Amino acid sequence: MSAGHEIDVAVEDGRWEEALAGIEARVAEAVEAAFAVVPPGGPVEVSVVLTDDAAVQELNRTWRHKDKPTNVLSFPASGVHAGGGLRPLGDVVLAYDTLVRESAEQSKPLGHHLAHLVVHGTLHLLGHDHETGEAEADAMEALEVVALRRLGVPDPYGDAAD
Repeated sequence: MSAGHEIDVAVEDGRWEEALAGIEARVAEAVEAAFAVVPPGGPVEVSVVLTDDAAVQELNRTWRHKDKPTNVLSFPASGVHAGGGLRPLGDVVLAYDTLVRESAEQSKPLGHHLAHLVVHGTLHLLGHDHETGEAEADAMEALEVVALRRLGVPDPYGDAAD
């Protein structure tokens, strides 16, 4: 934890820990890499949940009205922070089954794909949205590439395999 941020990682599906040693530290490093390229403007608290497709599908159905799993969901904190202490930034939720499948399909190490999607989800919490237009999508991708470079992860949008 740096800059006074609190990064809470909840591992709800044990397969994450079996697949990637030091999973909690990896996730925290990816959140911090996103903060390095887009500073959150003071100490914040972020929650990252590592779960499975069924849990993500339920969240996706409830909050986005899409009855299917997805790789990552971001839930920015709502409301006004009264000050004093950490500002809640929000939650990032990742689906193990989908990430494993996508990693294999894209011939990328699972750890690289995880880092990418944690950075991606964190940037959503910081106000970036790739679905608002091509310019914002390009800007968000550029930020992701810079953050991932800090972690030693190759450009996920490039032609080279990770």
